Amino acid sequence: MFDLLISTQSFIFLMIASFLAGFLDSIAGGGGLISLPAYMLSGLPMHMVYACNKFAAACGTSIATLRYYRNKMVDIPVGLTAAAGAFLCSAIAAKIVLFLNEQTLKTMLLVILPIVAVMTLLNKNMGGENRSHSFTKGKKYALAFLIGSLVGFYDGMFGPGTGTFALIAFCLILKYDMRTATGNAKFLNLASNYASLVVFILAGTVYWAVAVPAAGFNILGNYLGSGVAIKKGAKVIRKMLMIVIVLLFIKVLSEFFV
Repeated sequence: MFDLLISTQSFIFLMIASFLAGFLDSIAGGGGLISLPAYMLSGLPMHMVYACNKFAAACGTSIATLRYYRNKMVDIPVGLTAAAGAFLCSAIAAKIVLFLNEQTLKTMLLVILPIVAVMTLLNKNMGGENRSHSFTKGKKYALAFLIGSLVGFYDGMFGPGTGTFALIAFCLILKYDMRTATGNAKFLNLASNYASLVVFILAGTVYWAVAVPAAGFNILGNYLGSGVAIKKGAKVIRKMLMIVIVLLFIKVLSEFFV
């Protein structure tokens, strides 16, 4: 077996967390809320935590994106435009992360997570119907690029809740229904994942002995989760968003009291 820097128990725990993260992330985003704490508990250095999590997430998101694309749950021109902005800004943010110390990264996570939760809670009726056609093509693409840039920067810098942020943005700003917003968000998330992953690989911070098997479990979770979203539609996506909110608050409270 691999010469691990972590215990066997931590390794098994990470694999389970990777599967659950992939399942959740494929539907409503927020997979990092499960996987990142699991990596942190394993004792790996923070830069390895971010890099391994990004590798697994990128592999899993690839599968979910392909399934949404095949089921025509994506506005492809808008998704690709957002992906371009996400790729650029995620790479920039990932470079910044490499120069930050561990305590700074943890503090930033604690500050940003409540913002994700509040944004979701204040918009309970989003994504009811697709009204994106009310925008001109030029404005739609400009807004898509802006969404991709902002969410991509967030993903490269922080990670948890990225898919949720993207889903919310496509619903609230571009007026997409929940199903299409989810598909668009996957295109964006895929680009930002790979952009920051390239930076981590070049920096040598991916611990492959953990990242590769974790990616396998994340792929399985994404495959099963995206299948649920395709079959059940907006109803299950909305429920999973509420689960993400609960996880966000648990994360914040645990960081505050521990």
